[in-house]
Amino acid sequence: MSMTSQSYATDQNEAITMAVNAPDRLERDKLRDPDRHPSEILAFFDIKPGQQILDLFSGGGYYSELLSRVVGEEGSVLVHNNQAYLPYAKAELVERNYPERFSNVDLLVSEANDLVFEENSFDRVFFILGFHDMYYHEADWPAIDRVRLVEHLYQSLKPGGLVAIIDHDAVTGSGIETAHHLHRLARVHVVELMQQAGFTLVDSLALLENNQDLMTQSAFDKSVKGKTNRYVLKFEK
Repeated sequence: MSMTSQSYATDQNEAITMAVNAPDRLERDKLRDPDRHPSEILAFFDIKPGQQILDLFSGGGYYSELLSRVVGEEGSVLVHNNQAYLPYAKAELVERNYPERFSNVDLLVSEANDLVFEENSFDRVFFILGFHDMYYHEADWPAIDRVRLVEHLYQSLKPGGLVAIIDHDAVTGSGIETAHHLHRLARVHVVELMQQAGFTLVDSLALLENNQDLMTQSAFDKSVKGKTNRYVLKFEK
């Protein structure tokens, strides 16, 4: 179904409900909904029709598609991935088929250090399960200048705009090395870097916390995959 043939709500609550309940959402997305609580997350970050949104390190696009549906014809979603992640998301992105399904989506493949956005251009930035990747590097994953990237996000966000950060929590008191070894990052490191760039932490949500996760296993370990203890942080410019 093409974007132009869909109907979109102008009321925020209705738009979110229509997006989550859309009959042509991918089956794989619907199976993730019970663990991700998309309606509550979209409402918490005040996603509404007409917004301009950046989905940074969007992966397979679970949230990109929902954001596209909520912002509607008057809004837009810039869907970013770096080259290193594309092989992991290939099958999902083929199924997602943005060009045919969503006319308000623009695709951007770029390494993080090469990103250049216009000042005051986004109402929201979604940074979902990818913040820890700024502390990770391997031969096939270029090191990221995280200070530069977060400062650039600050400049590209409109005054009063929000950054949505969800990530896998790590044991309290742990250092940034957990990002490399466990694909986790304690929330204190997120708050520190964001505040250093000028952002204010205005709210958090306990909805995705899981105290059964001891946070000692990799976030990709089959024992916790999809059910990690996750923080939900709302930052404002």
